[in-house]
Amino acid sequence: MLGIVLVLLGYVLGSVPTGYLVGRALGVDVRKVGSGNIGTANVLRAAGKGAAALTLAGDMLKGLIPVVVARLSTGNEWLIAAVAFAAVIGHCWPVFLRFKGGKAVATGAGTTIGLAPVVGLGLFAFWWAVVLVSRYTSLGAIAVMLVSPLVLWITDQPLPYVLYTIVGGALVLWRHRENAVALIKGTERKVGQRVES
Repeated sequence: MLGIVLVLLGYVLGSVPTGYLVGRALGVDVRKVGSGNIGTANVLRAAGKGAAALTLAGDMLKGLIPVVVARLSTGNEWLIAAVAFAAVIGHCWPVFLRFKGGKAVATGAGTTIGLAPVVGLGLFAFWWAVVLVSRYTSLGAIAVMLVSPLVLWITDQPLPYVLYTIVGGALVLWRHRENAVALIKGTERKVGQRVES
């Protein structure tokens, strides 16, 4: 019973559409602007830096909180990893937005920080560095998803956590398949690039 409750908590918290709520509070429906995504990058284009910062923090917290709760509630690492994955699923297919959500980069970062704080923060810093250098949030996401399983493995994290980064990372990469094509073609939007009217 505890496992079901924890997994549902992960999914429900993951489903909270932070970017959409922040945008609506500012009078903008981010689903109708730019890429239509509810994540930080599109909120930045649609509503500015403050809204983007709130979205990033909120999306990370909704991944972090259920994992921390799970770790405090059980020592079952498979269950904890399942809660992390449920939060990512919630962000991608949120019950509150008719199952049309985002790409789970920030939420995934929050879950990883919850699973392995030092490693997770290091991976978040790596993502941020790639974004700052390249100006492409999608490139940072793709890069960190590719290296995360290796980093968790070489730092001797529990097997369920490593497998979570493989499965969760594969999902995030799949959600970024159009971005990958745009990067190859040179048509991907850079950070802060204004939406064409």
